[in-house]
Amino acid sequence: MKKVAVIGAGTMGNGIAHTFAQFGFEVSLIDIAQASLDKGLATIQKNLDRMVAKEKISEQDKQDTLGRITSFTSMKDGLAGVELVVEAATENIDLKLKIFKDLSEMTPENVILASNTSSISITKIASVTNRADKVIGMHFMNPVPVMKLVEIIRGYSTSDEVTEIIMETSKKLNKVPVEVNDYPGFVANRILMPMINEAIYTLFEGVAGVEEIDTVMKLGMAHPMGPLQLADFIGLDVCLAILEVLHEGFGNPKYAPCPLLVNMVTAGKKGVKSGEGFYSWTHGTKELIVSNNFKKK
Repeated sequence: MKKVAVIGAGTMGNGIAHTFAQFGFEVSLIDIAQASLDKGLATIQKNLDRMVAKEKISEQDKQDTLGRITSFTSMKDGLAGVELVVEAATENIDLKLKIFKDLSEMTPENVILASNTSSISITKIASVTNRADKVIGMHFMNPVPVMKLVEIIRGYSTSDEVTEIIMETSKKLNKVPVEVNDYPGFVANRILMPMINEAIYTLFEGVAGVEEIDTVMKLGMAHPMGPLQLADFIGLDVCLAILEVLHEGFGNPKYAPCPLLVNMVTAGKKGVKSGEGFYSWTHGTKELIVSNNFKKK
């Protein structure tokens, strides 16, 4: 496998494109908005500059990586000659189903179609294609160039051959792939999201404040960051979407999103991406927000 297309130039998409290109793959980075492509490419360059500064790669490595990425606003043009497509669009099931239906029609049947979805059923995504055996999940972690884990999710019909190809491809990216089956939330988010949701409930019910909750989990449980800060990094809208998938998929009230989370997303407070969540990120670093909105009403 030499040529890969990545659909979506946002946080996950540009990170996935960066990683494939850094390890020698030719990458087509596809997004309908030129502004998103420009921003994604600028992020890739900034992250590569940081790696050069830390002497993890050379200046030549950086230039070679950038030279292997070509951006496209036309999906048809960007898909030409690719052997693998990794979709990294917004966590919206209707959008993903449309993308995979289009991919199925625009690519030869031997092309593997992967989704970076963090919770949506691979089996359901595969159902709109003409190659359910070649549809698989590649759930990268953020930031993609740094984090080692890739959840490899097998849909109901995903073949052993395709699973093995994607496992080996992930290893070529210097990642550690873990094979899991297709159930809501897979492994990572089935465990992580209820913890984040419970932390939000703890705040909502006035048990403790933002910093206190995060400090308990960092110092008491040896987590590198607290669950509320982590939620800001993931995106509160993404956390809400995943919890809704878990709640619908299992029908268990323990997965019901906390009302505070729902209200924050409705108000546009999505974490780092919007500049404000449980912390303020408007100056590039986190600052504690003191707000009565974090108290139960």
